[in-house]
Amino acid sequence: MRDDGRVKTLLNIIWLVLAGLWLALGYVAAGIICCVLIVTIPFGIASFRIAGYALWPFGRTVVDKPTAGAWSTIGNVIWVLVAGIWLAIGHVLTAIPLFVSIIGIPLGIANLKLIPVSLLPLGKEIVPSDAPYPTYRH
Repeated sequence: MRDDGRVKTLLNIIWLVLAGLWLALGYVAAGIICCVLIVTIPFGIASFRIAGYALWPFGRTVVDKPTAGAWSTIGNVIWVLVAGIWLAIGHVLTAIPLFVSIIGIPLGIANLKLIPVSLLPLGKEIVPSDAPYPTYRH
């Protein structure tokens, strides 16, 4: 039987060196800007949360919060305009060299899978992917 924990750790270390650190720094910068603007502090908190996920993504997944309502939708529209589009572009630009390197193709695919949460982070929760059916955990 193979040890999935070791594989996840190895993927996370490779990810950290090739893409994670740069992406996490982008999310931290967006979070700081949002916190400085006071009104957008909830966006800053979401950005810091996603920075941790972008730094070490394997073994975790993103699920919808069932309690998210209309305010999350409105917040996501504002987020896309303030920071989301730039972070999504960062994911695309980081994925390109991964795809070119051939060995980094799985990491490039994982990078592109982060784009939806970079565009619409509110109303989402990051949970461990160990469960057979990862869902929101209250």
